Formats: sequence, structure tokens, C-alpha cells
Amino acid sequence: MTIGLLTLDVLIPGARSLKDKRRVVKSLKDRLRNRYNASVAEVDFLDEWRRARVAICVVARESRFANTQLNEIARYAASSSEAEIVNIDIEML
Repeated sequence: MTIGLLTLDVLIPGARSLKDKRRVVKSLKDRLRNRYNASVAEVDFLDEWRRARVAICVVARESRFANTQLNEIARYAASSSEAEIVNIDIEML
């Protein structure tokens, strides 16, 4: 069993308040959960209104499958028009 962890550093250039940021982050989290059935949480920069760190976790039988799924999730998140992904980190636990 492998646990894969993807960490995304996200910039939200259009955010003018925490409310704007949370709307964008919530939308991203919901889309990732629904599409990939993964655990998603905002884990850092909670009080900064133009920056967020989102963690996505998947559990798989093989590390190759977990890595493939996390790379696909990262590509999908990068296609978001409201948020800009500035850093991607993948770990296998």
C-alpha cells in the first residue's frame, strides 16, 4: 500500500479579500474531490488572501498508480483559470 501526497502552492491574483480567496480554493477543492475521489485540504497560508497551499492525498496499491494519479491531479489543477499553481511537490509515503 502506498500513500501519495501532492502539495500545491497556489496564487490567486484576482483575490481582493479572504472571501474571494476562499471561494476560489473551495471551488478547486470540490472539483478535485469530485473528479478524483481524493482527500483535499487547505493546509497553509490560511490568512493570506492571494496565496494558498493545498494538499491532496491518495491511497493506492502500487506507488506507480498513485504517482500517475497525482500527476494527473496536478495537471488538472494547473488548468484552473482562477488560480495559478506556482509549486508542485509529490511525495510517496
